[in-house]
Amino acid sequence: MNVTTIACPQCRYHFAIKGKPGEKIQVTCPSCKTQGFFQVPEETTRPTPDSYHALTIQNLTFIYPKSEKKAIDSVSFHIKKGEIFGFLGPNGAGKSTTQKVIIGLLKGYDGTVDLLGKNLKHWKNDLYEHIGVCFEFPNHYQKLTALENLQLFSSFYRNKTMDPLDLLSMVDLDKEAKQRVGSFSKGMKTKLNFARALLNNPEMLFLDEPTTGLDPVSARQIKNLISEKKKQGTTIFLTTHNMTDADELCDRVGFMVDGRLTLVENPKDLKLKHGKKIVQVEYLDNGGISREEFVLTNLGSNKRFIQLLNTDNVQTIHSQEASLDDVFIKVTGRQLK
Repeated sequence: MNVTTIACPQCRYHFAIKGKPGEKIQVTCPSCKTQGFFQVPEETTRPTPDSYHALTIQNLTFIYPKSEKKAIDSVSFHIKKGEIFGFLGPNGAGKSTTQKVIIGLLKGYDGTVDLLGKNLKHWKNDLYEHIGVCFEFPNHYQKLTALENLQLFSSFYRNKTMDPLDLLSMVDLDKEAKQRVGSFSKGMKTKLNFARALLNNPEMLFLDEPTTGLDPVSARQIKNLISEKKKQGTTIFLTTHNMTDADELCDRVGFMVDGRLTLVENPKDLKLKHGKKIVQVEYLDNGGISREEFVLTNLGSNKRFIQLLNTDNVQTIHSQEASLDDVFIKVTGRQLK
């Protein structure tokens, strides 16, 4: 007999039931008396936490109170230590909800979350000594300066933190260190938010749309810092709907739509798999630009292609690989919004 903890779909009260694997039994909620049927999950072997994975998730499911729709629907995936994993999908797909469950902000989930070698339910406040979180919408103390904000949050940690002035310099806010955050632009607040996530030099970094609201120069700066943290061995969970950022930064990506994880794979492999195996050549032709396409197979022996290369008219040569946007639409049937 297996003992399983379930949540009442009506009042979200958690209680334990007993049953054989695969058995469908009638249950009654002890709190609100709602009746229904529950099928005891089949026994499966679950990988135990190890030194190779920073995060392992199995059959994660979450429903917000008073909602019938699953915000997260039986999601399973893992993140290797030291990799950047991109969680991609349109707004409302369940990306941020998944992140909030993992970092302990949302309780009452079903499934298993193993984070940094320990079941999430066994972590207490000491979890936050090991992880850093950068939320999509910055939440700072507006009447404090940038430096005072970082000093305040630094005081929350038991372990030694990074120098707040060094962090402000890292994101080009050192000149605004003594300026009240209430006067900051959206982009400046985003950069301060990123700096705050690095205070405790975390083993794992959770980033939710870290380049939103940034100009191209600032966005490039943040992406360079993310790449640098990876080189230092930090594991990074990047939640975004910006496919350009994901393509550039991520070792692997997962597509999230309507609470379900559709696909997990390397961005380069995805683009090659779903792209066209052709090259397009643009060349000058009677004062205008003409285009021809050539199949990659036996391209080196294609007489017309060689002929074009031997002229001075070729302007560009492009392989026709798919973008991550193209792959996402093809795989999920949805567009990013």
